Amino acid sequence: MRIGLIGAGRIGTYHAASLSRHHEVGSLIITDVDTARARQLADRLGSTAAPGVDEVFTWGVDAVVITAATAAHAELIGRAARSGLPVFCEKPIAVDLAGTLAALAEVDAAGTVLQMGFQRRFDAGYAAAREAVRSGRLGRLHTVRALTADQAPPPAAYLPVSGGIFRDCLIHDFDILRWVTGREVTEVYATGSDAGGAMYREANDVDTAAVVLTLADGTLATATATRTNGAGYDVRMELAGELDTIAVGLDDRTPIASTEPAGPPAADKPWTGFLERFAPAYEAEIAAFVEVVRGERANPCDGVEALQALRIAEACELSRRERRRVPLGEIPGARD
Repeated sequence: MRIGLIGAGRIGTYHAASLSRHHEVGSLIITDVDTARARQLADRLGSTAAPGVDEVFTWGVDAVVITAATAAHAELIGRAARSGLPVFCEKPIAVDLAGTLAALAEVDAAGTVLQMGFQRRFDAGYAAAREAVRSGRLGRLHTVRALTADQAPPPAAYLPVSGGIFRDCLIHDFDILRWVTGREVTEVYATGSDAGGAMYREANDVDTAAVVLTLADGTLATATATRTNGAGYDVRMELAGELDTIAVGLDDRTPIASTEPAGPPAADKPWTGFLERFAPAYEAEIAAFVEVVRGERANPCDGVEALQALRIAEACELSRRERRRVPLGEIPGARD
């Protein structure tokens, strides 16, 4: 199999390394707007560097992996669809609904495969939580608490193009909430604080956010996020039912300390970032894409799933801005 990878940044480098080791991937074509970076990565992996995107689509690849800057995702998805190629794309499809819907329309028209990169679906802890919910182990699920806390903020230049904390960060929590519970979000109320520094206010964003979400069966969920959590990178989910309560992301590297005299000690080596915390999940999702391309499994996370998570993020941004609850029915793009 011959795969083209567009974007040789941090996550692109990680996926390229995974693909170069995969026994079903015979060759890998890598390109990036920084041609020197693409060439260096290709040389390190024993792969081929392409001078630009055009070559990826004309050198006879079997599939495309998109890890370029967010602004390029929708156009590249459309181009892959028009070329009849299956594509894996890191989230998001686009930072707005219009771009997302346009790209999905191209995929639908072409009848091609689009797998989205929501890696938490491949994490062992979240998979076990999904099974616990579906098996009835928790009884009636009544409360879900999710959080994402980055250890350090992103560069100031990234914030204006990120789409904001709901679309860029909490969208992972929105996706995994739907995937684990099997329930749709019907209403949100969101707020945020920009007290963390001038760069957030200048980007019309917030550094800390909190959301209350109502699910279709009445289950209540909260999701919080912050850009600065000095203790370490912290991603967790708690699910409470009438019979049992479980937690995802609670282990000896969770960056949290107990104040109880007999409580567990603080982590010696807390997680520092998403690539470290979710390394096995990233490996698994790209391996799944190879299986999808080979026709060996169904698409585990298509573009409609990404659209649903984005609609929740859009509702949260509207709620924060207008300081009111927002039913998901107000956000266009719903699909049955």
